Amino acid sequence: MGVVTYKFEVTSPVAPTRLFKAFVLEGAKVYPKAAPHAIKSVELEGDGKPGSIVKINFVEGLPFQYMKHMIGGHDENNLSYSYSLIEGGPLGDKLEKISYENQFVAATSGGSVCKSSIKFYTVGDYVITEDEIKALIQRSEVVYKAIEAYLLV
Repeated sequence: MGVVTYKFEVTSPVAPTRLFKAFVLEGAKVYPKAAPHAIKSVELEGDGKPGSIVKINFVEGLPFQYMKHMIGGHDENNLSYSYSLIEGGPLGDKLEKISYENQFVAATSGGSVCKSSIKFYTVGDYVITEDEIKALIQRSEVVYKAIEAYLLV
């Protein structure tokens, strides 16, 4: 198994506390409303604390039926959260899991910056390419921008 870490940032005109609330505290309600073209429903297995599972079900016609995230934790004071994609989605037979650490911070020009660190855990001697990483990041950014647009309405 190999581990590849990738860091990136996404800016938003939305305040960091509002984004944190939408992504972390109210994600099960917000995701299907913000991205109905992609997300059918969100189910929580557990109490929402670390170790709980969040299952995101996608609409028909997308490449994946669902994906499951295991909650790592969240810190409301630092507006940070972590989770791991452990089943479904883009994992296939080449990725064991993908772990995410995100933090929303205030941008100097207003709005916010989401600082992300993603670790890709590969199966066997598979080496994930830069193009594969960028494609996965791009999918995440589509959902991020859909939630941002929902919050700006």
